[in-house]
Amino acid sequence: MALLETRNLTKEYRVGDHLVHALRGVSLGIDAGEFVTIVGPSGSGKSTFMHILGCLDRPTTGHYLMDARDVSTLSPDELARVRNEKLGFVFQGFNLLARTSAVENVELPLLYTRQGVVKSAERRTKAMAALDAVGLTDRAEHHPNQLSGGQQQRVALARALVNRPAVLLLDEPLGALDMKLRRQMQVELKALQTEVGLTFIRVAHDQ
Repeated sequence: MALLETRNLTKEYRVGDHLVHALRGVSLGIDAGEFVTIVGPSGSGKSTFMHILGCLDRPTTGHYLMDARDVSTLSPDELARVRNEKLGFVFQGFNLLARTSAVENVELPLLYTRQGVVKSAERRTKAMAALDAVGLTDRAEHHPNQLSGGQQQRVALARALVNRPAVLLLDEPLGALDMKLRRQMQVELKALQTEVGLTFIRVAHDQ
């Protein structure tokens, strides 16, 4: 049984008098531990599909199942719980908070768990372990403006990993990096997949 499955998924947007068909009948199964890349040009619906997989949007028609559960039927609170506990996100823009350190940025997901707020000492321990996984413990107290683009990328990755999600969603995460850093991050992502057993779903313009 697939970890994630979409069945005849469609997504439509109304823009003025025009109906935009962002997705047309997408059916896909993704097993636990897979590394899947969704490739296509701008405007092909990649990010729309990723937002649905990440429980940030709902399809117009069709079904999206996670662990055989129809995500389309979940309440907003249930969707928020799924995002926090089962999914990790890394976006091209990184979305780091400028006035907080790297380790504080990584701690953020631990503030919103089903069990309530994680104690400060435990948050710090888990955040430092996540930074260690991406080789950035020596930059833990640095703010985003003190980090290179590649280092900010690693902080965003550590933040996505800190809750030990089942699925990591990467929306054009390497587009802002130069070729050398891009290749380095690809190697590290594959190593993390092997080490932790995560399911990776990545959106990209090319292979």
